[in-house]
Amino acid sequence: MFIKLTRSGSHTYAQLVESFRDENGKPRQRTVASIGRVDETDGAVDSLLKGLLRARGKPTDLAVTPQVEFKSALALGDVWALDQLWKELGFDGLARVFRKARYTTPVEHALRVMVFNRLCDPESKLGVLRWLETVSVPEVDTASLTHQQLLRSMDALMDHQEAVDDVVAGLLRPLIDQDLSLVFTTSPPSGRPV
Repeated sequence: MFIKLTRSGSHTYAQLVESFRDENGKPRQRTVASIGRVDETDGAVDSLLKGLLRARGKPTDLAVTPQVEFKSALALGDVWALDQLWKELGFDGLARVFRKARYTTPVEHALRVMVFNRLCDPESKLGVLRWLETVSVPEVDTASLTHQQLLRSMDALMDHQEAVDDVVAGLLRPLIDQDLSLVFTTSPPSGRPV
């Protein structure tokens, strides 16, 4: 059984309907009961609903409707992959540079967020804050990051540039110092192969 709404003129009626199969096996529907007008306040539909709520032990105030809030899902895929790469390459070690300087905010988190934003969806510092509303960055409290903190993190990066350069060079050197062979070829001026 189910409730079916039907319109007649400007009114909407609720009916209790059941599905069945006729003697030929074809699905059919029949109205078991007409409940009443849906658009009528304190009519038959409202009294039936109140009775059903009372039978279930629920509040019978039909004016109270539960407030449902929909939030959009946060993007995670590209940011998660970048976060794993950040850690695997050892860039989270930058936190040690700024920890020694005793900053009150996690500078490495702000820098990580700005780098990820630059790679995923380049924005200004204010744009980074808007972008943070749409993504989830692991282990970073994005809700507490402010525009001022992003700017101060850039200042901290400049103030400790030498220490940061040393850390980054130490991380990248093993990736670059490989036994590589380069072959330079030139073609003759005529453009003909030799």
